[in-house]
Amino acid sequence: MSPEPALRFRIDTRALAANWRALDAMSGRATAGAAVKAECYGLGVSICVPVLRDAGAQQFFVAHWSEVEAVAQHVPSSQIAVLHGPLRDEDVAYALNIGAVPVINSLDQARRWSNGGGGVCHLMVDTGINRLGVAPNELADPAIGALNIDVLMSHLASADEDSAMNGRQLAAFKDCVGAVSHRSTSLANSAGIALGENYVFDLTRPGLALYGGVPRDEMADQIRQVAFVEAAIIQTRFLNAGDAVGYNCEFVADKAMRVGTVSIGYADGFLRSRGPGASMLHRETSLPLIGKVSMDMVVVDLSNAPDIHEGDWLGVPYDLPDAARESAVSQYELLTVLGRRLRP
Repeated sequence: MSPEPALRFRIDTRALAANWRALDAMSGRATAGAAVKAECYGLGVSICVPVLRDAGAQQFFVAHWSEVEAVAQHVPSSQIAVLHGPLRDEDVAYALNIGAVPVINSLDQARRWSNGGGGVCHLMVDTGINRLGVAPNELADPAIGALNIDVLMSHLASADEDSAMNGRQLAAFKDCVGAVSHRSTSLANSAGIALGENYVFDLTRPGLALYGGVPRDEMADQIRQVAFVEAAIIQTRFLNAGDAVGYNCEFVADKAMRVGTVSIGYADGFLRSRGPGASMLHRETSLPLIGKVSMDMVVVDLSNAPDIHEGDWLGVPYDLPDAARESAVSQYELLTVLGRRLRP
């Protein structure tokens, strides 16, 4: 067996379950599903999907057909929706074979699904994000009328902001609801849930907030941190005044000081943009980063931790809203860029 790595990664499964229950409660009359695409936003399907399932989630959303098999190890494939829809005939055959549900995004996809044998599907209608989805004026097309639509859905472009766009999309979606036969409706993502009862319809589709992200301030008291990262000190050294640290000599010591090299870098999702102003934690003591983040290492100032030694563990701040403000990297990216050395 290989020795213990110099990185540790923990998922608080109780927090994950609590976040789904909180989002389900915030959804009011609607039921919360769960976006589990991109390996559950980087935290791992094999850990997260069973927790979400046991918490009560019954609808799961992935982006690619290649993601279905891993999720289907834990939930019935009929509960898995593929957001990118059937791009090719092979996608249709795969969907029918495994039982996953495609989200139809265009007239071409609608025809491809029906011509391939069809069955239950979801339909995405574009109400202004101009990304995926049929146009509202296409809902009268016979290709749409031929579909067996379970969930009619759309996606909010600016739910994390107090934007007039939210109201425009809501009105546009309501206009579409009566234009096509379907069994249920869905509009709100994580941030959309916080916009209130007018946005929740029958099914909400939280993603980021499940995993500890806080897309709107109204959710801050109810969403708990899920991902926790620690990294080990792999070397300590003393600097003299004038010594430089790291690539491009970005940091130059103005006095004698003790520093530590920490085993984490952008190969682990700790991006270079997190360097300036960032810190690690030794118990409650903040240890500022100095110099640039490199692929596998960062350097911290140990002036406030004279008793720390090689092999000791430091906490990597991973409260997503704080880390996003510190680094100007979105909460989504902070999760999904986690490197394989940190993945379960």
